[in-house]
Amino acid sequence: MKQEHTMSDARSTALIVIDLQNDFLAPGGAYDRGGAVSAEARALPPRVAPVARALKAAGGFVAASQFTLWPDAAGEPMISPHLRRLRPFLRRGDFAAGGPGHACVAELDGLVDVAVWKVAYSAFFNTQLDWVLRRAGIEHVAICGIVTNGGVASTARDAHMRDYHVTVLADGCAAPTPALHNAALADLRSVADLRACEDFIAGIVR
Repeated sequence: MKQEHTMSDARSTALIVIDLQNDFLAPGGAYDRGGAVSAEARALPPRVAPVARALKAAGGFVAASQFTLWPDAAGEPMISPHLRRLRPFLRRGDFAAGGPGHACVAELDGLVDVAVWKVAYSAFFNTQLDWVLRRAGIEHVAICGIVTNGGVASTARDAHMRDYHVTVLADGCAAPTPALHNAALADLRSVADLRACEDFIAGIVR
């Protein structure tokens, strides 16, 4: 079994917050309108924000990914076929770049150093996240957000392939069901350490 690190040097550590956006979580957002927000997902922002605050206070780095639906020439969102089947309620204006639904949730205001706009599960796919992390001297990434078996898992695996030390905050992410969440975490043990948010905060080294 992968040995879990108990301490994190803040200066070389980044928290990566996956898709904690208004259209996913906020009342009146796209997923709220479609009835697709779980109680577990809604609980994440107040649990993740203290991690970001503690890491920044110790000299660490906070990055966020923002899922983005780019418009076509007619202004309609370009939605992949699999997502359209899963989320038929998505419509024009949802996850529009720079819009209120696209923004990170209010709990993260003032805490995000860099945000990258992404179009697929992984925060590394077709974004500048890796470039930014390398320039910032990051060696260790702690990943949280939604969903455990989607964006979180894909980002964790991509980080592992890029030789970052990877931690997944087990209670800082959520999936559509507890079973999916637990299965994804069990699978991620091969590439990441699993830590609770409070334990991660306690292990930050200035």
